[in-house]
Amino acid sequence: MRKAILTIALTLLAAEVAQAQQQGLRLPAPSPKATLTQTVGITDITINYSRPSVRGRSIWGALVPYDQVWRTGANAATTIQFSDDVLVEGQKLAKGTYSLHTVPGRDRWTVVFNTVADQWGSYSYDQTKDALRVNVTPQRGEFRETLTLDIPEVTNDTARVVIRWENVAVPFVVDTQSTTRALVAAEKAITNLANDRWMVPYRAADFAFNAGRMTEAQRWLDQAIAAQENTATLWLRARILQKEGKTSDALRYAEQAIAKATPQQADFAAEIRRQSAAWRK
Repeated sequence: MRKAILTIALTLLAAEVAQAQQQGLRLPAPSPKATLTQTVGITDITINYSRPSVRGRSIWGALVPYDQVWRTGANAATTIQFSDDVLVEGQKLAKGTYSLHTVPGRDRWTVVFNTVADQWGSYSYDQTKDALRVNVTPQRGEFRETLTLDIPEVTNDTARVVIRWENVAVPFVVDTQSTTRALVAAEKAITNLANDRWMVPYRAADFAFNAGRMTEAQRWLDQAIAAQENTATLWLRARILQKEGKTSDALRYAEQAIAKATPQQADFAAEIRRQSAAWRK
């Protein structure tokens, strides 16, 4: 009953604040809103939350009790949105928008992705609506007066999301599997492509090369070169050969790439000269 009454009271308070803002009264919020959007490979991650401050208070085990569900922010529940299916700490999570709750502990936190995104804090949180729960280890971090959710590390596939407040940092890893999905999409696009088109297989081959997927890179580059030998396709052939340790062949293709360069590609040709010169050493 107390929980229901508190939820109603908070809802009414939010409505009063909204009405005041509509009447032209806008005041600084104690816990201002923030939005973080990060593209990871070909997947977008968006986090919306409010940022409370320490203000001299004891946080962990006090303002935020241990072993109880916390909204991971202030005001409305923090939300996290994934534009594609992902893995969180190795566990599957479908694309969509979730409310992000946590259960802080001294030595272990539980990060909760709940299917009810639109809720006020964690007051109406229902564990039966959880899509995923993962356990992570908190770390001691630099002092943060204001709660911060950030993504300090990103690769083509993964992002490390970190919850930081006071002297605690709580990381969890999201794997978008973007490389695999991009290669599947590239295969499909190239299969449906006319044989005289070189740009799509070239771009796919270049991506595969940089991702270390040499089988796909070789196959798609063969198709691109068959369609058109130009500075870009020949230079990629040179780089693949150099990576395979075939330096003399790589240098030969680098020279062919330079010879194919148009006047508008003078800077490109100069860069090829610079990089291939290093191979001679």
